[in-house]
Amino acid sequence: MMMDLNDAELEFSDLVYAYQSWIIAVINDEKLDSENKLLTNEISDDALNAMRFLPGEVTTAIETSLARVYDVDPDELSSILFPEE
Repeated sequence: MMMDLNDAELEFSDLVYAYQSWIIAVINDEKLDSENKLLTNEISDDALNAMRFLPGEVTTAIETSLARVYDVDPDELSSILFPEE
């Protein structure tokens, strides 16, 4: 179920969850030797929508924290998440 940005009940934590879910799915699919792929278009779309409302400091903190948890180099993670940059 996609995140509804028009939902009056949508909270900051929902945006953070959507962004975290995307990063975890990308790490799983790109860095871990997992046979189960997690990344879906829905997860990506929700994360892109969440990024519109989350401050850069928050997205950076989420990326840095998850990179540490999954023992991924933060710069490498950034290049995986945003390959066009």
